[in-house]
Amino acid sequence: MARDLKFTRNIGIAAHIDAGKTTTTERILFYTGVSHKIGEVHDGAATMDWMEQEQERGITITSAATTCTWDFPTNQGQKITESKPYHFNIIDTPGHVDFTVEVNRSLRVLDGLVFLFSAVDGVEPQSETNWRLADNYKVPRMGFVNKMDRQGSDFLNVCKQIKTMLKSNAVPIVLPIGEEDNFKGIVDLVKNQAIVWHEDKMGATFDVVDIPDEMKDEVHEYRANLIEAVAEYDDALLEKFFDDPESISEDEVHEALRKATQDMSIIPMICGSAFKNKGVQFLLDAVCRYLPSPLDKEAIIGTDPDKDIEIERKPSVSEPFSALAFKIATDPFVGRLAFFRVYSGRLDAGSYILNNRSGNKERISRIFQMHADKQNSIPFIEAGDIGAAVGFKDIKTGDTLTSEKHPIILESMDFPDPVIGIAVEPKTKADVDKLGMALGKL
Repeated sequence: MARDLKFTRNIGIAAHIDAGKTTTTERILFYTGVSHKIGEVHDGAATMDWMEQEQERGITITSAATTCTWDFPTNQGQKITESKPYHFNIIDTPGHVDFTVEVNRSLRVLDGLVFLFSAVDGVEPQSETNWRLADNYKVPRMGFVNKMDRQGSDFLNVCKQIKTMLKSNAVPIVLPIGEEDNFKGIVDLVKNQAIVWHEDKMGATFDVVDIPDEMKDEVHEYRANLIEAVAEYDDALLEKFFDDPESISEDEVHEALRKATQDMSIIPMICGSAFKNKGVQFLLDAVCRYLPSPLDKEAIIGTDPDKDIEIERKPSVSEPFSALAFKIATDPFVGRLAFFRVYSGRLDAGSYILNNRSGNKERISRIFQMHADKQNSIPFIEAGDIGAAVGFKDIKTGDTLTSEKHPIILESMDFPDPVIGIAVEPKTKADVDKLGMALGKL
């Protein structure tokens, strides 16, 4: 039975270096049950930074993909409501300027983006670069202001920087409770309630408490600002806002905020501290609420190579198979590994597909769901999903993979021009072939 794509989220995590992307991803893996132990970047034990060079330097060098499931809605502090398992494909991208290409090719296949900012440093140079890339690919996004436990953290100031420096409509949907070392939790402006996480349970549990008295005026002001902001993008809501703002329900705010987020009219802003295990579960809930599923995106448009006309493919298993390869890697155990996003149809392990660039028919021997450097073999993959496969003899980043009878060429990704060239030569003639093979893998 095909998975309901309404409950699928293909998201990336992007930021300037050292904003806490990988730390946040590690918490996501922990809270979703993929990992039973939190791997810390500073210990060189992060699951997503699996390369030796990444562990030594404490930075992300190559984008890493993983898959997890999150039950939403979760326990809201009063009762456990009926929840649905949401399927997440997550790509953790590098934040260093030298590896911008990794972000570029990942954004091409993503439906949504969680953009991290340091609560201390705010908008930084690579924040601007990655933001522009996301704009180029029209990827809806939300902001997570991390490191709220650090000295000098300022959530609202970061929101202002996003408005002025990135020219985007950043709208806080939470307010922090406490500052720096005293950061305890958040006030949910939509539900108008406070959430405080239990530090002794690694943030896995929380309490819904009364909004602190000293925050009530500020909460009232920012909640009114939020409702006014979303009402501007919904005529019925705008009329209600002018007649009686208090009559607007939570569900109406959520729905309007979802539409405005997916139209890229609003950037919902939340805050937390991934390292202190605060705010990540709320982030996952917000991803389910506001970021698009494959069904929310427009049908992918490509070119019929035989007739040279535009055709489209809807995100459905009943459509002919089409996919885009966005990354090629070499695994020491399975060999050349091609990462791809399936836009339509279904691909079974052992079946044949057409590479429209080379014109070659290729047999896909195995299909995987990825978890950093580990592979989980699966029998098939369907529209709206992201996976990897082996068996390709000739494949490059940006190749379109389709069924033989219904070919289509999808738009590839644009790569920045190189700014520096380096010559590499072997020490001995005996190493010429080895060097050629090594460069080919790179």
